[in-house]
Amino acid sequence: MKAYVFPGQGAQFTGMGKDLYENSDLAKELFERANAILGFRITDIMFEGSADELKETKVTQPAVFLHSVIKAKTLNESFAPDMVAGHSLGEFSALVAAGGLSFEDGLRLVSTRAMAMQKACEIKPSTMAAVLGLDDKIVEEICATTDGIVVPANYNCPGQLVISGETVAVEMACQAMRVAGAKRALVLPVGGAFHSPLMEPAREELAAAIEKTTFSKPICPIYQNVTASAVSDPDEIKKNLIIQLTAPVKWTQSVQQMVKDGATLFTEIGPGNVLQGLVKKIDPTAEVAAG
Repeated sequence: MKAYVFPGQGAQFTGMGKDLYENSDLAKELFERANAILGFRITDIMFEGSADELKETKVTQPAVFLHSVIKAKTLNESFAPDMVAGHSLGEFSALVAAGGLSFEDGLRLVSTRAMAMQKACEIKPSTMAAVLGLDDKIVEEICATTDGIVVPANYNCPGQLVISGETVAVEMACQAMRVAGAKRALVLPVGGAFHSPLMEPAREELAAAIEKTTFSKPICPIYQNVTASAVSDPDEIKKNLIIQLTAPVKWTQSVQQMVKDGATLFTEIGPGNVLQGLVKKIDPTAEVAAG
């Protein structure tokens, strides 16, 4: 069975999508439609912008979304998934590619999500940290016993977990992780505490936008970050997308469940190859490919 997976924030690079724009009339039309919806030429930044320009909040998430979705749409008949999943932001790309959400509505929601997350980041000093070489249970216990807000945010693969929360709490947790035997516990250069309770203001704003948006049943199940299980019901999909902002990304568990449900080939659609690497670490027997 064929699974298609879609990357999240951080996969962006200068020049992303330029080949699609230049070689496909459909891609060009969709990119120009995106420029009109966003009210600025995101294509100029994607194709020619600097790394710093690509990191701007209003740019990063829509850019990764556009690259992924437009790439999937240009595959035409060869895009025939039995299941899809996306890492954090990538869940929106997966939904649009699988027909659960229109291109225009998906882009508007991603743009709203990015701006809401930025506003939430500015309320309180917060950050994230990567923890390598420590059992998930130990990471969870340390987070639970550290003063302040710090929680597991991304279960990326066995032995690689990202934590998220108040800056001081994350730093204290990192010290405790090292003492507990982590190979590394490294604070990341991110704008704030994604997938933590500190994203609550953003969750409320995104919820209002999602409730006004029409969702359809996708052509195949989507394995959502919140549940790590196959979901096809539009109402459940909406609910999980809202919860996702303050809940951990269960990527390890999602891939494990997809394999259990019959996935043998994981094709990554979008910028970079991070998810292919994570899938191989989660299940070395799985076949991976770039879309």
